[in-house]
Amino acid sequence: MMKRIIICDAINEVGFEILKKEKGFEIIDASSTPKDQLLEKLESADIAITRSPTEINENFLNAGKKLKAIVRAGVGVDNVDIKSCSKRGIVVMNVPTANTIAAVEMTMCHLLNSARKYVNSCNDLKIDRIWKREKWYGCELYGKTLGVIGFGNIGSRVGIRALSFGMKVIAYDPYIEPSKVVDLGALYTSNLDEILKCDFITIHTPKTKETTDIISDNEISKMKDGVRLINCARGGLMNEDALIFGLKSGKIAYLGIDVFMKEPATNHELLNFENVCATPHLGANTIESQQNIARQAAEAAISSLRGIYYPNALNLPINTENLPFKVKKYLDLISKISYLASQINKSQIKAIKVEAAGSISEHLKPLLTFALVGCLRDQLGDVINYVNAKFVADERGIKTDAIAVSGTGYKSKVTVKIITDSEISEVSGTVFGESEERIIEINGFKTDFKPKGKMIFLKNRDVPGFIRDISAILADSKINIADFRLGRGKEGNALAVVLVDEYVDKDIIEKLNSVEACIWARYATI
Repeated sequence: MMKRIIICDAINEVGFEILKKEKGFEIIDASSTPKDQLLEKLESADIAITRSPTEINENFLNAGKKLKAIVRAGVGVDNVDIKSCSKRGIVVMNVPTANTIAAVEMTMCHLLNSARKYVNSCNDLKIDRIWKREKWYGCELYGKTLGVIGFGNIGSRVGIRALSFGMKVIAYDPYIEPSKVVDLGALYTSNLDEILKCDFITIHTPKTKETTDIISDNEISKMKDGVRLINCARGGLMNEDALIFGLKSGKIAYLGIDVFMKEPATNHELLNFENVCATPHLGANTIESQQNIARQAAEAAISSLRGIYYPNALNLPINTENLPFKVKKYLDLISKISYLASQINKSQIKAIKVEAAGSISEHLKPLLTFALVGCLRDQLGDVINYVNAKFVADERGIKTDAIAVSGTGYKSKVTVKIITDSEISEVSGTVFGESEERIIEINGFKTDFKPKGKMIFLKNRDVPGFIRDISAILADSKINIADFRLGRGKEGNALAVVLVDEYVDKDIIEKLNSVEACIWARYATI
């Protein structure tokens, strides 16, 4: 039966284009459907893509009886009843990094404005027609200290840009390694009070019990007179009553704020202050950001529908909420390479083994669980999930193991081995930088490519003419080659990884297998 993805709210056209290119499922475009009529279209949907206008409540979930996953195309999930979704076995995902650059640049807008008050001076000239230069003396960023609370995906990029202005950057984030800060040229502190001494302070943390009101009366009282504060992250991280008191007392020289506790905040008291620049939650409002959100939402829907992995899942049975971002990327990565390994080796699985090197080896249990789901999904479909993966493997007599290894040459590396009666498939991967996933080895052959897209794998004798022969077959079949990687072995064999733009059917794989130098050819998608 055809699987269906329903789009409940408007997303950028890029998302539609990605979905339309995929085969094997149907798109239901309900983005313009009145909300009182949306429920009728939910009945046949397997995956829903939503934004803030659609309430994911009991009525929605009752109507969507077949729903397996919900993708919130954005960061916030205030409109999603996650608890009810979990009870029904529905995975909830968001796309938290799609607007990273937009949020970073919005913060820099507020940072610069807090120093030079250009919004105020612009209004003075354009609206009141006053030319009074002496009224608008500001300060320079150069030589000033910027305190960054939360040095993750966004905070670290703000820090890099501030350093380029000649600022001294001090970061506070108890959940990251100090080396991440120091390596960028900033200073690390484990004491929030050190941040409170800075000339400028910006915050970039998620909103949790720990971070709500992290800046309140007590913290503001410790700040230097004339401090400038920026909040482009979440409303409520800086207590709004405390901000008002600090502005009235003169302790806060300027406040740049893009987020509020309750939005829209059209009558908020903070709007009455001349030394407050307030914007209506514009952090993600760029064309590029909206394209990224749509792209990542579409890719998440496709991946979850295929059961490959659930990027940025918020309610998996394994508690990933407090795991560092890098660890979550490795869970995504091992899901993908496991699924890939299962497509390369389609024989009956006898054993699944996970090897982890570096700091990621501290998380063997979730790595094994994600790997089991990836390995078994191609054979078992919806039967397998993160709750029953180990049980199903044991029930089928599949031996499973996860071990830590050393000496790989990478900061962290994960390897999945699928053992069958006929062969062993072994796929390794790593994450470069913060989020660049790479497959780096297959069956002992070195390679380097992103775990994404349509791929042909060919083990061959390393002889002249092989690339010509397979290229001719693909050209005759109107299959466009997007990328080509070749790993050479020590015994006269090689492994070619051919990334293609079009779907490859069995007939084409058979033609590739018939090439004299080809040992085997297989097709996989991620």
